[in-house]
Amino acid sequence: MPDLFAPVTIGAVNARNAIAMAPLTRQRADANGVPKPFVADYYAARATAGLIIAEGTQPSFQGQGYCRTPGIHTEDQIASWRRVTDAVHAQGGAIFLQVMHAGRIFHPLNRVIEGPGVAPSAIAAKGQMWTDQQGLLDMPTPRALEAPEIPALVDEFVTAAVNARKGGFDGVEVHAANGYLVNQFLATGSNQRTDGYGGSVAGRIRFAVEVTQGIAAAIGWDRTGIRISPGHMFNDLVDANPLETHLALLGTLDTASLAYVHLMLPDAFDPGLNNAGDPKALLQAIRGAVKGNLIAAGGYTPQTAQAALDSGTLQMVAFGRPFIANPDFVHRIRHGIALSDPNPDQFYTPGPEGYSDYPAAA
Repeated sequence: MPDLFAPVTIGAVNARNAIAMAPLTRQRADANGVPKPFVADYYAARATAGLIIAEGTQPSFQGQGYCRTPGIHTEDQIASWRRVTDAVHAQGGAIFLQVMHAGRIFHPLNRVIEGPGVAPSAIAAKGQMWTDQQGLLDMPTPRALEAPEIPALVDEFVTAAVNARKGGFDGVEVHAANGYLVNQFLATGSNQRTDGYGGSVAGRIRFAVEVTQGIAAAIGWDRTGIRISPGHMFNDLVDANPLETHLALLGTLDTASLAYVHLMLPDAFDPGLNNAGDPKALLQAIRGAVKGNLIAAGGYTPQTAQAALDSGTLQMVAFGRPFIANPDFVHRIRHGIALSDPNPDQFYTPGPEGYSDYPAAA
């Protein structure tokens, strides 16, 4: 049986183990989306993961929604990420970049450019967002994308992937989950278009397919992954039939050639944020639709992770929050060392405290 701690091949990456560090938004970039110097320390300390999937990173200033999130579209951003990837590679690690356009999940105070965010339809997401200037504020209504704008937006994602490779990343993960732009196109609750990018299932999956195929053509299928979250109603994201939507998406993509599909189980954050039914049944349905590598995240323990590998359901298991306070997470779980607890008050603060200063076990 495959061992959680044994090497595994994931696309172009020969990973040292079957443990992925899930993408974790930590908001440690400067006002221009440039990762701060201590970001390299943070990722290098966690390079014993088989694969690090770096945090959601916007492909343009238009793609920014939160304050202090990084980008991958200016030369300064690319150079700063290169210091991160060099540090990870120096420790023998591998690292993908998650490309994330926030779409309607935004507030103008968090953005470099003026004007509203863009989305498939002009429908505001319910809820509030943190701004450094005024605290929590309601998210405003986005501007609906015009059809002629969409091909250029696809190209924006592709350019971001090319930039990620210039920045030393081993590959790119398309963020099609958690209620952000690609996911907004997929879902009936946020996509009420009547053109070729909406309406039918085929129309709603079109943007995700074009983005993923475009990136794969530019940097290689074996360096391209995609993250999905069927039925996970985060960021006010609702789809009338999430399984139907995502099976259609996976059936259109060449999942045998992709580096991986990364499934975020719908109860990963909160069982109440779930309109996909039984997570176990969903996992099996997605497994049947993915012809290549499948990674999943959502409350796994070392024991349940090993069982998922043993059954052949997964080829790699992603862990998120445990990596925050445990840079040596892999070492700790392999040797039964107790895990440290993170400080939630410092999850999204701007400095190194509660980020790159957690120590390894003695």
